[in-house]
Amino acid sequence: MLNMAISIGVRNALLGLTGSGLKVKWPNDLYYGNQKLGGMLIENILAGSSYKASIIGIGINVNQVLFSPEVLGRATSLHEILQQDVNLIWLLAEICRHIEQQYLKLKQGKYESLTEDYVGGLYRFEEFAPYRQNGEVFEGRIVKVTDSGMLVIVTGGQEVEFNFKEVEFLT
Repeated sequence: MLNMAISIGVRNALLGLTGSGLKVKWPNDLYYGNQKLGGMLIENILAGSSYKASIIGIGINVNQVLFSPEVLGRATSLHEILQQDVNLIWLLAEICRHIEQQYLKLKQGKYESLTEDYVGGLYRFEEFAPYRQNGEVFEGRIVKVTDSGMLVIVTGGQEVEFNFKEVEFLT
C-alpha cells in the first residue's frame, strides 16, 4: 500500500505538467506514453515482524536533454515533454505535497480508494499487450492488482497473478 501511495502521489504531482499521458508501470515506474520518465524504490527496515522505517527513493528525468544510445527512444524527460526546463524546487514541493495527501489516505486506512486510484492509472490497464514469463511470450490484459501487490493479467481466458520480476512488459 505504501508503494501505491507513493506512486499515486508522484504521478499526481506530474500530471499537472504532463497531462493524461502519464501512467505508473507496475509496480513503480513512471511512463509517459511508451517511454520511461522515472521510477521509485522503497526499502523497508523491519524490527522483528514490524516495520521500523521505510526509505523511499524517487528518480525522475527532469531537465535531461541528452540520453545514452542504449535508452534513446525508450526514455524521456519532463524537458522533452514540455520543451522547457522545470524549476526543481517547485517540482520537489509539488511531489512532497501530493505524496503527503496519499500518505494521509494510507494512514486513514483508505486502502480501497488507494488501490482504485493506483490501478486506474496503470500503464496498459485494460489493454491487450505482449508480455514474457520464463522466456515464453503471451498476450494479456491487466485487470487488477491484488491486496498483496501482485499484478493480475487475463490471458487465455484466465486470471494469472504475477509477483515482482515474474513478468516482463514487451513493446
